Amino acid sequence: MNENEKQYSAIDASCRVPLLALFGGAAIWLVIGLALAIIASLTFHMPGMFGDCPYFTYGRVQPAANDAIVYGFAIPAALGVILWIFARMGETELVLPLVPIVAANIWHLGVLVGVVAIFVGDSTGFAWLEFPRAASVLIFVAFMLIAVSAFATFGARRDRSVKPPHWFLLASLFWFPWIYSTANLFLVAWPVRGVAKSVIDWWFSNNLLFVWLGLAGLGIAFYLLSKIQNRPLQGTYYALFGFWSFILFAPWLGIPQEAPVPAWLPAASAVGSGLMIVPLIAFIVVYVKTVYGVSIECKGGPYCHAKFGIAAFILSALMLLCWGCPDFGRIVDLTWFGPSQVQMQIFGFFAIVVYGGIYELLSGIMGFELPFAKFVRIQHWLFMIGVAFLVVPLAIGGIVQGFNLQNPNMAFADIVQGTLLYIRISSGGLCLLFLGSLILAANIFAMTIQWKLSLIKCVTTAVNAPLETEEVES
Repeated sequence: MNENEKQYSAIDASCRVPLLALFGGAAIWLVIGLALAIIASLTFHMPGMFGDCPYFTYGRVQPAANDAIVYGFAIPAALGVILWIFARMGETELVLPLVPIVAANIWHLGVLVGVVAIFVGDSTGFAWLEFPRAASVLIFVAFMLIAVSAFATFGARRDRSVKPPHWFLLASLFWFPWIYSTANLFLVAWPVRGVAKSVIDWWFSNNLLFVWLGLAGLGIAFYLLSKIQNRPLQGTYYALFGFWSFILFAPWLGIPQEAPVPAWLPAASAVGSGLMIVPLIAFIVVYVKTVYGVSIECKGGPYCHAKFGIAAFILSALMLLCWGCPDFGRIVDLTWFGPSQVQMQIFGFFAIVVYGGIYELLSGIMGFELPFAKFVRIQHWLFMIGVAFLVVPLAIGGIVQGFNLQNPNMAFADIVQGTLLYIRISSGGLCLLFLGSLILAANIFAMTIQWKLSLIKCVTTAVNAPLETEEVES
């Protein structure tokens, strides 16, 4: 083993326990969240299944599923990958490794408190911000602790250069505390009055699901592409231009065109939607220049995850831009088109990119190969097919539903009945995603158990080893 391999081995070893604490809970919450999402979907075409159980009504199950997936899986899993990327790119061991371990437990406790509160009826009622104050405080504190470790690792780096993935990941570490604290202060702690509540909630939802997931996901994907290709990301100036234009235009999106608010708010959102084409073109140029001419076999590995994730992000952004156009937005507003774009952003883009990051780092930090390595390719196909079955029917159904709502001669009950076929197909997509999440959880927990057994074996061997005695001459 040469010096570089020894250095990277020490870096990976410093990340092992913190990342296992983050990934283990994230895998559990992903399985739980997708199971709840399937239940919520079944309530539409099997309404009598949970008719006698108030805890499994759609108004409780769907928010619990959304928050379990985003707060329980997406954010902590991304934070774990970010810690590893900062250590690897900085060529330094993880700083303050005990802090992320404590923060991971606080984080998962906060998610547990929030999900239970939703089921017992203690939700705040704001989309993507349903957790009560106690859970929000735990999540905010845990994020800040992990951010401290990430910034300390970034500051202690030996390679002092700042590369494109650094821009996106550092911005994401600043972005979440700002939007999360602001939304909780104005909606939960000291709530404002009137229509401003809806405006703040739309602003927060867009910044969480599109801006924050976009920053963290693109940073991880760009790092994976450059690492696996063993060459720098191509088109650095395009990436820099795309980063700043994305930061400038993306936060303006998310206001529905038919919202009962001052007219300048939907108009500003529509203008932001049009201007978002600028960073998207820049990202497409970087993506094409980076992957063009590179002969790397994907075989469902991390490289495939990164390539598919970036393509899904472009498609998700285009869907959001179409929804922001005034004429089209008025048709698909309050239909299934909006949820289809959200599912594309979460599962088609972010979850697949994070999966690639986890699979890329697991073998290194654990010191042995994945126990179910052959299932990684199966999991990748399950997610790609599952995303297609989930997103495409909901998008088509949303457009059909929007045009039907414009028809005054069509009864609302007939409109709802006409969307059931699309919801049934999307339920099948959720089932495929659920199977893929089980494969990820199986790999993480099997490696964790294997590592703990090896530790026990080492301790037992050391205890039972005979003591060496020195011969003393008289």
